Amino acid sequence: MFSILRAHHNLTSSDEKLLEKYGLKANDAILAEEKHMPIYEELLQHRNAKLIPGGAAQNTARGAQYILPPDSVLYIGCVGKDKYAETLRERCKKAGLRVEYLEDPKEPTGRCGVVITGHNRSMVTDLAAANCYKIDHLKSPEIWKLVEQAQYFYVGGYHLTVCVPAIMALAEEAAAKNKAFIMNLSAPFIPQFFKDPLDQTAEYWDYILGNETEMLAYAESHSLGTTDVKEIAKQVALLPKKNKARPRIVIATQGTDPTIVATADPNVPGQVEIKELPVHPISQEEICDTNGAGDAFAGGFLAGIVKGESLNRAVDMGQWLARLSIKELGPSFPEPKQVYEASS
Repeated sequence: MFSILRAHHNLTSSDEKLLEKYGLKANDAILAEEKHMPIYEELLQHRNAKLIPGGAAQNTARGAQYILPPDSVLYIGCVGKDKYAETLRERCKKAGLRVEYLEDPKEPTGRCGVVITGHNRSMVTDLAAANCYKIDHLKSPEIWKLVEQAQYFYVGGYHLTVCVPAIMALAEEAAAKNKAFIMNLSAPFIPQFFKDPLDQTAEYWDYILGNETEMLAYAESHSLGTTDVKEIAKQVALLPKKNKARPRIVIATQGTDPTIVATADPNVPGQVEIKELPVHPISQEEICDTNGAGDAFAGGFLAGIVKGESLNRAVDMGQWLARLSIKELGPSFPEPKQVYEASS
């Protein structure tokens, strides 16, 4: 999937008209309907538009690979048979990320239009081929062999709209062989409108990530009776768990406010440790684009987990990478590569 970004750091009348034309909110993430389809060409024709490899889980994979040694991360997804798919392969290879795409013969490669106004971003995603992934690809001998070699599985919440059987196959592989299964809520509409498939995966979560808006959406859809993010994280941490050899860890980011970490031992009923970890500070002048910051946080956090770092340090690595990404346009990371520096 590609992200098509139209970036303005000062809201203009044309930006307001674009948001109004397509019925978009200044800070939101939605799946495209038929009425939104013309926005992609409209954005591409704009002189400030920029085409960047995207897709939430692929952003996270690129982020983790940014920190880890080359060829540490494998991304699996679905693309069309078009020039955008070839460009994706080239850019991921340059980033050291291995990709194994299923090619859909009918649908084009997915795209995400992003209108950036000030520090807000409105995202409209047309999943296209990304919505056509099939478990047959995952279960094919050459791909499943790679799955069996992996020790960490990360799934973005968006994939709950695509192929739940593929998610469950990874979840069951992780639980059976004590591998780490990590999910991200990804967007408020996932717990709101895809509650049942989300709940199907819940007992397999070793790590579940989300921002405060997504956590609040989860609490509302599951009638948790609270808007306190710490309490939400606690209740999620205490959900029933399949693999009791690993704790359930909930990571709730809150923008510039401290990240909440809730850890529950599945073998000690009712006991949850809550931490609040500060973020890397960044001045308003340094902020270029917050689009993809959550994906970058997840990438840095996963890199820390894979490297065997402490939970605190893994969260700090996520905050560090998110800070780097915020200084770039779109879900990008600076080149040459920066070396992780722990916050003081």
